Amino acid sequence: MKDWQAAASALYDGGFRPMFINGQWCESQSGEVMDARNPATGALLATVPKGGAGDVDAAVAAARKAFDGPWSKWTPFERQALLLRIAERFEAEWENLCLSDTLDMGMPIQRTLANSRRVLGMLRFYAGQAVTIHGHTIPNSFPGEIHSSTVREPVGVVGAIIPWNAPIAGSVWKIAPAIATGCTVVLKPSEEASLTVLMIARIMQEAGLPDGVLNIVTGLGSEAGAALAEHPGVDKIVFTGSTATGQSIARAATGNLKRVSLELGGKSPVIVCRDADIEKAVPVAAMAVFANSGQICIAGSRLFVAREIHDEFVRRVAEFAANLRIGHGIDESTDIGPIISARQAERIAGYLAIGPNEGAEVMTGGTRVEGADFEGGHFFHPTVFGGVTDEMTVAREEIFGPVISALPFDSLDEVVERANATPYGLAAGVFSTHLGTAHKLAHRLKAGSVWVNMYHAIDPAVPFGGVKMSGYGREGGTEHMEEYLDTKAIWINTD
Repeated sequence: MKDWQAAASALYDGGFRPMFINGQWCESQSGEVMDARNPATGALLATVPKGGAGDVDAAVAAARKAFDGPWSKWTPFERQALLLRIAERFEAEWENLCLSDTLDMGMPIQRTLANSRRVLGMLRFYAGQAVTIHGHTIPNSFPGEIHSSTVREPVGVVGAIIPWNAPIAGSVWKIAPAIATGCTVVLKPSEEASLTVLMIARIMQEAGLPDGVLNIVTGLGSEAGAALAEHPGVDKIVFTGSTATGQSIARAATGNLKRVSLELGGKSPVIVCRDADIEKAVPVAAMAVFANSGQICIAGSRLFVAREIHDEFVRRVAEFAANLRIGHGIDESTDIGPIISARQAERIAGYLAIGPNEGAEVMTGGTRVEGADFEGGHFFHPTVFGGVTDEMTVAREEIFGPVISALPFDSLDEVVERANATPYGLAAGVFSTHLGTAHKLAHRLKAGSVWVNMYHAIDPAVPFGGVKMSGYGREGGTEHMEEYLDTKAIWINTD
């Protein structure tokens, strides 16, 4: 077993980590810094620049210069080769990338390491997509030698804002399609987890990424993030995060009518039918929420269970939850790591108090984890609420913590109506051994992704995104490439 503690000490020593603009590593214009702390211990990992509007201006200018300059001359095959080199460098440094994520935002190391197929797959998938961009020759209704065709062109400068819960995958999901299409990027990571993103910039630079194609501005969302969203030099904004922030970004983007893609919050239903394979469904339904301590937008936090099996199923989910190992992320045996910050921990604690006050029954968990091993961090026992009704706060609002709300149902029509009775529509899960039931539910649920007898599956070739208040636009698949491309019609009279 690898000595992750020794590796952690070698990776971050509390020193300063500059941000990345136009191929240069630099401080913020104000000279201010922010602390990056390990959420498991509170220990200082490093300091990073607290960037602001001036830094965003510099980064957007660099991105525009690169877009209008040499980068625009790169062929699709050259961009493909670059992405493949980046994939090779990622693979060579995968353990350091994963350790950085674990230290900076708390995800257990065994989970970050397991993301290699997805992340490396994304880089190689978009490398393949880079050489498939094409237009069409289109017959038209005009007489004579008038030819019409289309070409696909990069949108331009992309402003990307990502959350703290998956920095590696979140960054690559924004950067790789931009490189594939010939766009340039200014990326603002979360102030809660910036370190891995800076490591990614260094890796991409070493792989041969030209200056200005990728720029990283660290800072607060209310300052650097807001400046990026409203910047007139940005042609497109892509954002992953809360619905409230997404709404603010959409409003800010109206200044120059920049294109917007939003992947926002969710309150995803998981439906367990009476004919479900209980042995297989229990651990999957539980980890649909407890993975990454519930800090995941697609968490299946509303667990609808057929009344005939409800009590047994919920009891077994609670038993499964009670046996999950809680600990620091660098311990390979850890199942449940820390919550990202004191602010988020207080938010979760508030919901854990609201549940019983509104009549929910604590089947397991419901409290913070105490003890000397957990001092300085923010840990919660995975929680299962029984006796939940649809109108309860814990059944309606996104908690973003390790909390399941279990609800019984009596018929498929009923559960579809209840599952869809939410402003969100990001994901859903169905457990049934009956093919017809699975198909009917999958088609009737209002969600961007529906998993049947599984959960959390995400593949570079398959589109991902939400409906309703969970956002618009897609990441993954050929649909993702469309988000970074404009279509131009060309008419030529050859007579």
